[in-house]
Amino acid sequence: MAPGVSNEKKTEDEQSSRENSIHLCNPHLEKMKEDILYHFALGTGTHDFPSLFGDVKFVCVGGSPSRMKAFIAYIAEELGLGSPGGDYPNICAGTDRYAMYKVGPVLSVSHGMGIPSISIMLHELIKMLYHAKCSNITIIRIGTSGGIGLEPGSVVITRQSVDATFKPQFEQVVLGKTIIRSTDLDEELAKELLQCSKEINQFNTVIGNTMCTLDFYEGQGRLDGAICLYSEEEKLQYLKEAYDSGVRNIEMESSVFAAMCNLSGVRAAVVCVTLLNRLEGDQISSSHDVLVEYQQRPQKLVGYFIKKSLGKPHPSRSHRSRDSGPEQLYLIST
Repeated sequence: MAPGVSNEKKTEDEQSSRENSIHLCNPHLEKMKEDILYHFALGTGTHDFPSLFGDVKFVCVGGSPSRMKAFIAYIAEELGLGSPGGDYPNICAGTDRYAMYKVGPVLSVSHGMGIPSISIMLHELIKMLYHAKCSNITIIRIGTSGGIGLEPGSVVITRQSVDATFKPQFEQVVLGKTIIRSTDLDEELAKELLQCSKEINQFNTVIGNTMCTLDFYEGQGRLDGAICLYSEEEKLQYLKEAYDSGVRNIEMESSVFAAMCNLSGVRAAVVCVTLLNRLEGDQISSSHDVLVEYQQRPQKLVGYFIKKSLGKPHPSRSHRSRDSGPEQLYLIST
């Protein structure tokens, strides 16, 4: 192993001890009289976290605030906890960094775009859940992505998040030293989600690796950015190598998401729809209505999973429109 590089792995005993509760890998927090979650505009000295969030069991995170507000309205209706057209206040209204919504045991939080943005959000979310004394938490990222070798509209449940060299790891420099963390995700949760998709039987869903990159253009081998110093042949060779290694989609958040959930002992999954097949092009050409329906698919799948987990009955498909689902306003692919 190269100097300055360390691998952080949980022992079986540590994993067992973290099974039901949030684990904070930071002994310094115990010495703090108050923990201010600056980017949420929340704090332990100003808010009663156990009262506000103690009943949370499912946390869904996604890029845009509008998408997560639409999801909370959708899941509220699915769980019979809201009224049509009901309003759900933004818990983080004191800041414009992130948005957070809650109904019953479900929390819906936006994370912005890219590793730095979701990392900041996750630090404060994990601490918030810990301070709220939450247990048996499941966190799921729902979003959009570029597919590799899949028809547009396919949903990918991530087995492992891999970097741009197809390694299942998240690399971060801490105090000048390179730290490598595991990006495995909960295998049983992925299988449960795949089974839910089979029961819904409305769209193609696969389990595969997700490549997490540092940007949208060069990092993902696009030809349409402001800078591109490689050929189309080189791009296609790279994407085919990614496919052969097990990669089925590309986005920009899954690696740090998986790494932080692993270290915190949280059951987690990534569920993203593919808006295009990157082997056939770089720009998204589907109509607005088609893209809106695509973006609803991860939300439908995760909504079904939550409802099933809570023992709620599902309406017969014969009585439910194939196109019913949360309304979407913003179309962002990573």
